[in-house]
Amino acid sequence: MHQLAAQWVVGLLRDRNIPFQICGGLAAKGYGSKRALNDIDLFVPGEHFAAVVQAGQANISKPATHYCEEGWDLTYVQFKYEGIKVEVGNADGAQIFDAASQAWVPLNIDFARYETVNLLGLELPLMFKDDLIRYKSVLSRPVDIDDIRAIR
Repeated sequence: MHQLAAQWVVGLLRDRNIPFQICGGLAAKGYGSKRALNDIDLFVPGEHFAAVVQAGQANISKPATHYCEEGWDLTYVQFKYEGIKVEVGNADGAQIFDAASQAWVPLNIDFARYETVNLLGLELPLMFKDDLIRYKSVLSRPVDIDDIRAIR
């Protein structure tokens, strides 16, 4: 099912020439994590966010708005496709909670910095391994620590 959801969102983005970057568990999987995938997480540049929301409107399960939850402070939309959650974040102004300093820090997504990896039958732009490790280290949730161990 994750493959169908990935094909759906990637098709939606590529049909519109919208740059994106895979992060979270799917990116970790691309670098060797073996844990079960909860959802598909990705970012798009802010200027394309509204177009993504509009294009996927029929599959919205959580409306596009600003959320501050579970170590994240950002605007995102959640879609559900074939029962799989696909969360698309607006990269502009996104912040994560630094567990060590107990402060919010910017999550700077550089869409020019990515590694193309074949995952779920697709060529996907993954957040660079070092960038993924850095942001998962900052968050330091149990799932992030597991991913870091698996990636290294």
